[in-house]
Amino acid sequence: MSTETANFEGLRVASLESRNRAEMARLIEKLGGQPFVSPSMREVPIATNPAAVEFAQKLITGGIDAMIFLTGVGFRHLLAQVEKHVDRERFLHALSDITTICRGPKPVAAMREVGLTPTVKVPEPNTWRDLLATIDAQVPIANLNVGLQEYGITNHSLVAGLEARGAQVLQVRVYQWDFPEDTTELEANIRAIAALERDVVMFTSAHQVVNMLRMAEQLGLLQDVRDALRQMVVASVGPTTSEMLREQDLPVDIEPEHPKMGPLVVAAAARSSQVLTRKRRIASTLSGPMTDALDQNAPWYDSPFLKACRGEPTDVTPVWLMRQAGRYMEEYRAVRGQVTFLDLCKNPSLCSEIMCTAVKRLGVDAAIIFSDLLPILEPMGLDLEFAKGEGPVIHNPLKTAADVDRVKELEELGSLDFVFETVRQTRADLPEDMPLIGFAGSPFTLASYAIEGGSSRNYLTTKSLMYSDEGAWTALMQKLSRSITRYLNAQIASGAQVVQLFDSWVGCLGPYDYRRYVLPHVASIIDGITPGVPVINFATGNPALLPLLAEAGGRVIGVDWRVSLADAWKTVGYDRSVQGNLDPITLLGPRDELKRRVKLVLDEAAGRAGHIFNLGHGVLQQTPVDNAIAVVDFVHELSQR
Repeated sequence: MSTETANFEGLRVASLESRNRAEMARLIEKLGGQPFVSPSMREVPIATNPAAVEFAQKLITGGIDAMIFLTGVGFRHLLAQVEKHVDRERFLHALSDITTICRGPKPVAAMREVGLTPTVKVPEPNTWRDLLATIDAQVPIANLNVGLQEYGITNHSLVAGLEARGAQVLQVRVYQWDFPEDTTELEANIRAIAALERDVVMFTSAHQVVNMLRMAEQLGLLQDVRDALRQMVVASVGPTTSEMLREQDLPVDIEPEHPKMGPLVVAAAARSSQVLTRKRRIASTLSGPMTDALDQNAPWYDSPFLKACRGEPTDVTPVWLMRQAGRYMEEYRAVRGQVTFLDLCKNPSLCSEIMCTAVKRLGVDAAIIFSDLLPILEPMGLDLEFAKGEGPVIHNPLKTAADVDRVKELEELGSLDFVFETVRQTRADLPEDMPLIGFAGSPFTLASYAIEGGSSRNYLTTKSLMYSDEGAWTALMQKLSRSITRYLNAQIASGAQVVQLFDSWVGCLGPYDYRRYVLPHVASIIDGITPGVPVINFATGNPALLPLLAEAGGRVIGVDWRVSLADAWKTVGYDRSVQGNLDPITLLGPRDELKRRVKLVLDEAAGRAGHIFNLGHGVLQQTPVDNAIAVVDFVHELSQR
């Protein structure tokens, strides 16, 4: 990214940088920002450190097989602390005889100052997962005694990862972080952040986050600071700092390609104005008058579809079709021939036109926005393409546990404003009494796309990551789940009355794996949806998962064609509504058979309140449009009460 085009455009930029305070202020000012740099922490060596002395004695006597250095300052402090108790040259000679692993360039430089060369250097972005991946590739540590130089707060995930690989870990903390001796400037900056007198906040260390929140709490401004940061641009130097921000439930809007201070400032200068504009626009949508999704006087509130979602009796069974605006329609093909699929998804006017045309032709009782499951992955760092004849392709899939660190949680929703505009446009173009459904992919299906790089027969890579590194899997699913929750709530705020979760690929799992690896994350999404808005929880491929879908939540449970509707409803409980479940291939058959199969589904529903007629999956490309229309007509005709 060129510094020639990067410019803060006069934005007020806060930084908590301590060591390189003057350089940080110079860079911000050079790139057109107003710098407000306040030191936030200082290194405090541990004065009496028996753990360091114990480590040195074990090292010299052959009791340490490998040593991991996390920071350059930590190496220097360790040497200063142990040379008071053991011979310095003997200690350094013993270090040179074992495997030494440096997380990044700073500990490498510190070792070279005393004539040592590390055995292994962890590549950028130098996260703890990169460290573990490097160990897996280069340094087997099973049954080895491994020293770990720590600083500040213990990284329990790293320690657990080392122990899981069979290492006996000796933790050696050599310094900790405290506030600067004079906190006047830090307090002033935090008060200004809380008062929204800053536009951008940049963090170059995870411990800056910790100290900022500690000081905010001391000042009685903790919640004010948290709220303010969600309205500002938050820039993080790299994955470790980003992870700390997210652990504290704070956003990360910008992260540079290289985890260094210079690239951070350039990236923030280049993108902050645009990000801030988007955040303010989305914030206005989310904080404005509450969506009318719960407005009982709205024209669509007592529509058959919404009444069925609530489990209320209806005069007729409502019906809509998944993929009801798709390639089987001539009108869709005419539009699609002019643009790529991804460009189509990013054109709200065309998306609305396609859906409204389908609704009018079919006579359905609900509309769903025209979009796709995967555009959410683009702002999360995945390179998405809809290749002709191949379907969606991810060009930078997540092949290792370390790759999970480069997935960016969706916190700045402005990058998907085209979806929210599609909701707004479609809501405006539909008949007033027609409910509108928003949607997202469920976390397992999105994770599988991101890991496999496209469609898959057996989900080998996905399951391998899931089974081999549960920590990485959980981190990925949590990023996706929080992102999906924000995404769906923004659709609701933009005008959707109902939202549906699509888990198209989760049928490859059995009940045990679903409960362990998926259910908590789906439940967290549903729990986080705007209260009172119906959620349709739909998964396909394995009827044995139905009771777990019900446990995960959702006012409506979607059912595919692999189980009878009567059995499915009994399984999930009659307190839930159900949606489904005609086999899509039925629409390719003769009209009399189609009517018979529609009646069979309706008979299994037995007129019970809460049934929404749909297919067990999307309309197939080969489907005659007249047959899709016939399904809707048959449902309305046969379900009149």
